[in-house]
Amino acid sequence: MKFHLNTSAGNVFTGYGDDYVRLGIVVYRENVVVTPERILTGWCPAGFEALTDADLAVVAELQPEIVLLGTGARQRFPSPRLTRALTEARIGLDVMDTPAACRTFNILAAEERKVAVAILLDRHRPGETAA
Repeated sequence: MKFHLNTSAGNVFTGYGDDYVRLGIVVYRENVVVTPERILTGWCPAGFEALTDADLAVVAELQPEIVLLGTGARQRFPSPRLTRALTEARIGLDVMDTPAACRTFNILAAEERKVAVAILLDRHRPGETAA
């Protein structure tokens, strides 16, 4: 059996740090929502503590099968009341730290899954790690 890398996955994370993510060669230093086809900038600009149900409703409108929520350098869970739009739309939610969300997105996108990742960045400790 031969395995081949699917390079037509669209958006792919190529790097990340506490205060940025890199998609291809473009660096984003703001919270973003990414699907294989789209990048939405300006999402939830105030960070995890200010996350609202409206922020997650924006992600639900993209109609993915699953949403990965990257909550910064450490995993933090949003209140269940904030995830109502996803639950009502029968969209799965997986909460993890941002590096894990980037890596998981790349895998699911390469499998041609209908995935969206919502990235919340930390802005206080710069550092770089390749994805």
